[in-house]
Amino acid sequence: MNSAPATALPRPTAAADRAATIRPDRIHITGGTPLTGEVTARGAKNLVPKAMVAALLGSSPSTLRSVPQISDVRIVTGLLEAHGVTVRTGESRDELILDPTSVESADHAEIAAHAGESRIPILLCGPLLHRNGRAFIPDLGGCRIGDRPINFHLDALRAFGAVVEKRSDGLHLHAPQRLRGTKITLPYPSVGSTEQVLLTAVLAEGVTELRNAATEPEIMDLIAVLQKMGAIISVLDNRVIHITGVDRLEGYTHRALPDRLEAASWACAALATGGDILVRGAHQGSMMTFLNVFRRVGGAFEVDDSPLNAGIRFWHPGGPLKALALETDVHPGFQTDWQQPLVVALTQAQGLSIVHETVYEKRLGFTSALISMGAQVQLYRECLGGTPCRFGQRNFMHSAVISGPSKLHAAELEIPDLRAGFSYLIAALAAQGTSTVHGISLINRGYEDFDEKLNALGARFEFGEMTVQ
Repeated sequence: MNSAPATALPRPTAAADRAATIRPDRIHITGGTPLTGEVTARGAKNLVPKAMVAALLGSSPSTLRSVPQISDVRIVTGLLEAHGVTVRTGESRDELILDPTSVESADHAEIAAHAGESRIPILLCGPLLHRNGRAFIPDLGGCRIGDRPINFHLDALRAFGAVVEKRSDGLHLHAPQRLRGTKITLPYPSVGSTEQVLLTAVLAEGVTELRNAATEPEIMDLIAVLQKMGAIISVLDNRVIHITGVDRLEGYTHRALPDRLEAASWACAALATGGDILVRGAHQGSMMTFLNVFRRVGGAFEVDDSPLNAGIRFWHPGGPLKALALETDVHPGFQTDWQQPLVVALTQAQGLSIVHETVYEKRLGFTSALISMGAQVQLYRECLGGTPCRFGQRNFMHSAVISGPSKLHAAELEIPDLRAGFSYLIAALAAQGTSTVHGISLINRGYEDFDEKLNALGARFEFGEMTVQ
């Protein structure tokens, strides 16, 4: 039941190029076949849309390379174009040129229409307050993996001098005068809030000191983008960042760092199916924590850091996988986005594995589908296997005990969020029989051409119903 290669998503350039396209929303996967072959990971989903937003701050065009063809890029393209930014394809399929010289205020309904389920609109606030003196945030979507409040963002914007007004259609912000530098300590090293502060502070008057900042590789790459534009940013010890505001920023030319989260997803697919996958573009430096865990579980990998063929080969070397105790954490800890695909692989490990989720309180909810496939997973409210976390006294099922190995069987699966969605694909590929996975349009948010890559790896699948995306 091999699928023919799927049609790639259209390049997110002009509005005409983003006309609604027919995409499958249900996929039938016949498991039991090891995935073998080669795929390529392009720019990080957690960096590229933010680098596109940063282009708003420049007084000249920016060029962004290694842009993946994912729906989050298309959403941000629509938001930027709604505000007068010209977005077009460069010399290659994965290059975007963003010209912000004619930025203007956008219609609120148009912003809401383009935003869809994305949480990106809130990151436009700082740049738009600098450019237009006002910004608008519709109701925010995103993956339902926890509370994910925006109060960190709003508190930071208020600290810079923004005025926030809540109305029936969303949040309206304006800046009575130039935003000014400030001192901010985040209650938690939130990636989104750190991005908000960086994008706002670079043109604010004076110096901003940010404490308890996130330091993920994607944050460092965003800082590199802003520095290329003319920003003055110092990353100090103990999660402290100093930003000295400047009067003007120029455009940038930048190649996005590879998507370490996609690379880890394919690595877990190799482990769970007994396969062998080479991920071109995968970078050892940003994946060291994952690679250590991958090796502890019993996986094997080989790094190729040559200039032309850089990548990492991941494979199952044979023999039983090993159970382990693990807890997620902010960088440099084990990333929460690595947890879900790894849990699928852990269902095939011998013994009891313990996973303690400390970043998103509802992220382990996806395991109910694995249980329906025959996995033995028990969830707990207590903080198991590690240091007590902020969810320990709040009645959330945020620890899991996985007993394996389990023989997974086919099932009907409904995707709840992006990373769980790809994890369900892995589970279906590892299971006996033919599974049906619904809602796969969510996977397009962060995985470029995932169906073509599955086909290249020898997966057996076919699409069901079609939906307009």
